[in-house]
Amino acid sequence: MYVCQIQNESSFDLLKKKTRLDTNQINTKIDELIENQLVSENRTTLTQEGRNSLSVVLAGGVFDIIHPGHIHTLNAAKELGDILVVVVATDNTAVKMKKRKPLHSQEQRQELVNSLKMVDLCLIGQEENIFKTVNHVKPQIIALGYDQAHQEKFITEGCKKIELNAKVARLESPIPESSSSKIQKEYGESIHGI
Repeated sequence: MYVCQIQNESSFDLLKKKTRLDTNQINTKIDELIENQLVSENRTTLTQEGRNSLSVVLAGGVFDIIHPGHIHTLNAAKELGDILVVVVATDNTAVKMKKRKPLHSQEQRQELVNSLKMVDLCLIGQEENIFKTVNHVKPQIIALGYDQAHQEKFITEGCKKIELNAKVARLESPIPESSSSKIQKEYGESIHGI
């Protein structure tokens, strides 16, 4: 239901798709959540208590060429909480970060990341201000990859400005030499004629 609220999407349809439960099973679960005061009577939104009971983790990146380092990092981020929201950099931001145009559009990268099992929701980031998305998601934890330039202090101070008390976790990679840029450089010519 949290994901539905973030996306402004029908919760019932998404729940059916994500959980593979039938209509009766979903209704029974929603009834239990209402009884426990975690879901409002309208059956579509979390109560404040329901939202507070979830630990939301936010991770971000370009995700142009998914590789084992991404998978490990996203699995590690998912282990930090209940819900993993991933933000894919816009095409313009990707160019600024990687000094090259991404091979895949931001919508293609979003679709790819959304299809990963550990990801509950993938959003396209905001231009120039990462804290717009952070404020929209309101995570308890922001997970940074081993190679991300963001500094913990910058993230912590930005969260304070939007009155969000989020922890910052720097994730390690067992494969630090694995990167999209390196893959593109090594195999780009043979794969893409670069």
